[in-house]
Amino acid sequence: MSADTPAGPRITKLDSGVTVVTDAMPHLATASLGIWAGAGSRDEEPDEHGISHLLEHMAFKGTKRRSARAIAEEIEAVGGDINAATSVEHTTYNARVLAEDVPLAIDVLSDILAEPAFDPEELTREHNVIVQEIGAALDTPDDLVFDLFQERAFPGQPIGRSILGTPQSVRSFGPDRLRAYLARNYRAPKLIVAAAGAVDHDSIVAEVDRRLGGFGREDKPAPVAGHYQGGVEIGGGRDLEQAHLLIGLPGLSYRDPGFHALQVFTNVLGGGMSSRLFQEVREARGLCYAVYSFHWGYADTGLFGVYAGTDGGDVDELVDVVVDEIAGAIDTMTEVELARSKAQAKVGLLAALESSGARADQLARQMLAFGRPIPLEEIVAKVEAVTLEGAKAAGRALIARGRPTFAALGPAKPLESAARIAERLSAA
Repeated sequence: MSADTPAGPRITKLDSGVTVVTDAMPHLATASLGIWAGAGSRDEEPDEHGISHLLEHMAFKGTKRRSARAIAEEIEAVGGDINAATSVEHTTYNARVLAEDVPLAIDVLSDILAEPAFDPEELTREHNVIVQEIGAALDTPDDLVFDLFQERAFPGQPIGRSILGTPQSVRSFGPDRLRAYLARNYRAPKLIVAAAGAVDHDSIVAEVDRRLGGFGREDKPAPVAGHYQGGVEIGGGRDLEQAHLLIGLPGLSYRDPGFHALQVFTNVLGGGMSSRLFQEVREARGLCYAVYSFHWGYADTGLFGVYAGTDGGDVDELVDVVVDEIAGAIDTMTEVELARSKAQAKVGLLAALESSGARADQLARQMLAFGRPIPLEEIVAKVEAVTLEGAKAAGRALIARGRPTFAALGPAKPLESAARIAERLSAA
């Protein structure tokens, strides 16, 4: 067992291979804690679409010593809450409780991961629950268009598939498939127990050491590398009032030295009400209610995009304006815009330090991605180091990296729009 010094976040790597990281926030009376597994939907095999998300659901459906109801009741009886979430690269099981109830939370969270029952009757019920969840997503155009977008950017790859799976794939998974996926991907080197708030590091280490020793000590298999391809994905059969559009380009991994420069560029383009896209597309032209840009960084790749919803008759104008604003940000970004984007980034980083839940999540993700907590000062320094020319260069490199992705849902003329986007961006 190895531990660090008490100053700042404290880290202990247990003999089992599990890592514990905590950050005490003395002004709080509650603690946020959880177990982060470095496995998500991109770790699925071709015939496992949706199994990561199903496993997360089934963790709450009973263990060898707790029923599904008991899991919820034990935490809620002390005023706490318990939840879980699946993403492309991580799965999180977390709770928030009073300081004196941290041992209970660790016991429950460890139990649902280490000793899940996978009762066949509960599994059948949860199949149906997730099928309903899939149906709800299909009925939500601004959710569905993002699935289409991801699938087109990374076609035929786990990183490009929806996290939920399909009704057919989800219903195909029995208890043995869940156990096999759990054994293959939930390995101690990629399990992080993170806690922030009213926490005592040594006590948490002792509790975790007693309860999370049964996971394999070898690292899990590496996921299939993501390869951006781009293209056009059109969702048909929808009678919608609005056209939901996504325009994308290959982004950067969060490990890439140019990541922060591209984040700054993305914020200038479409981060907030003062951004170029919001001011031109919504305020000046009234083309849509929602428009924004984003950049998702993964371990080995990334995805940049612009989302907007507009009337079907305004698609052509909207596409032209978005492409113009991307090119304009590259050519005419100002020092004022640069400073504003950096300030937005810094406030976001500081806000994470004010919430125990956000802080625990931040620590766990940093441990999984970089093997250490990243001091705020280090991240801020990287943001501050982005120059005006550096942000513009990030935009130029964005356009040069690959062909666009265009996803659309609703009354649009998408094929013509996609061809025009590619032509306009290549000339930018």
